[in-house]
Amino acid sequence: MISVQAEKEKEILTLSIYGEIDHHSAKEIRCETDRQILSMRPKKVRMDLSGVSFMDSSGLGLIMGRYALTSDIGSELTVLNPTDAVARIILMAGLDKIVPMERSK
Repeated sequence: MISVQAEKEKEILTLSIYGEIDHHSAKEIRCETDRQILSMRPKKVRMDLSGVSFMDSSGLGLIMGRYALTSDIGSELTVLNPTDAVARIILMAGLDKIVPMERSK
């Protein structure tokens, strides 16, 4: 089961994702995150991955797609608090060189 929770504070939209990001769930997450981003049009989008228990290459595609969308509307994307396993995938792919990643843990 996957879920996306959106919270906007001033010009920052935080999208908290819970569950597993794989080829089965990526489309659902993409549709929901895009809907939130396009309806709110924030200056900054933070994608909180602290609740993601598993992510494969579909998750990398999901992040890159949201990066492209936020860039298109003049917003910035940051990945927040990925779990160690998710952070490893992001780092191995070099995605952290394109999309900033913040870890508070």
